[in-house]
Amino acid sequence: MQNVEFKAEVRNLEAARRQCSLVGAAKSGTFAQIDTYFRVADGRLKRRETPGKPAEWIFYQRPDTIAARTSRYTLLSDEQARVRYGSGTLIPWKVVRKMRELWLLDNVRIHLDQVEDVGNFIEFEAVVSARHDLNECRTMVLHLREQFEPILGEPVSGSYEALVQEVSEPERERRMP
Repeated sequence: MQNVEFKAEVRNLEAARRQCSLVGAAKSGTFAQIDTYFRVADGRLKRRETPGKPAEWIFYQRPDTIAARTSRYTLLSDEQARVRYGSGTLIPWKVVRKMRELWLLDNVRIHLDQVEDVGNFIEFEAVVSARHDLNECRTMVLHLREQFEPILGEPVSGSYEALVQEVSEPERERRMP
């Protein structure tokens, strides 16, 4: 799968919520999430835990740039991740804890994230599909960036894992389930 994404600090979450409503996005929910990152030879791999949902593994590749960027990703279940990466071989590298507010606008996911010990962020993810090609997704993300410009802080080039400390030794012992 593929999407076009852009991430930035957000100055005011309430203003971001109002702007989401003004552009026609619908709130889908608020979720506590724990993303555990694992080092892999190529790309990024994280295991996402959301209360009440099965764990989800996300393998993705994308450049670290402050501009809107294309991301290729694969979603895996625990079982699929075990088959692909082996059982018990992955060691946790970094852990990101956040509250995520999800807003939907056509094929765009707008994330309002409160990342523990880091700050507040907004992310636009336009999903590429048969209905929405790559160029259309780039245009949609650019348009949203312009619509939200007054409340955006600094753009973020990397993943949240780049903003947190490595896990401690006891946490490293928690290997892939």
